[in-house]
Amino acid sequence: MKIVVTGGPGGGKTTALDLFKRELVTAKLAIVPEAASSIFQSGVERDKRPEVVKDIQKMIYDYQVNLEAIYEKQKKDHILLCDRGTLDGLAYWPAGGDEFFDKVKSNFHDELERYDAVIFFETGACSGGDITSNNIYRNETNNQAIELDRKLKEVWSAHPNFYVVSSRDSFMQKINEGIEILKHVVK
Repeated sequence: MKIVVTGGPGGGKTTALDLFKRELVTAKLAIVPEAASSIFQSGVERDKRPEVVKDIQKMIYDYQVNLEAIYEKQKKDHILLCDRGTLDGLAYWPAGGDEFFDKVKSNFHDELERYDAVIFFETGACSGGDITSNNIYRNETNNQAIELDRKLKEVWSAHPNFYVVSSRDSFMQKINEGIEILKHVVK
């Protein structure tokens, strides 16, 4: 089983993934790390030029696909929790989706089918929260985070097993809701 945990910046995905593994100790879970963070930590810089953004998103897509393939082979008896998925790149793509799929040599249907479920963590900016953090690779404003959240939700909501963890004042309530959804999905 492979599950995407995604959503806009500052939604609590990374914290939730860590807590999922601690909370659901009876389930064999493996966390597939976020491809984009690994790439930006390697020294690739964010860039606003459309041709560079496309190349970066293609790199992220390819890295994500390869990470998932390795985890599927090494952790055959585990449930894979992916910190973002291959379709996240659509929210960052400067042109239409057709061009994205041409570039990655795939299609929307096949990308949705890669995953058994999608758990979407709405950005804290949607409920008026401040998404600034210690993550030096996060550079979005609250308004940009809300827009990315909207785009990501539009993409992933087409999945037949799509679950939303809404933003709220209490982060712990949000995480607890995410844990309950994950328990429901993996049972």
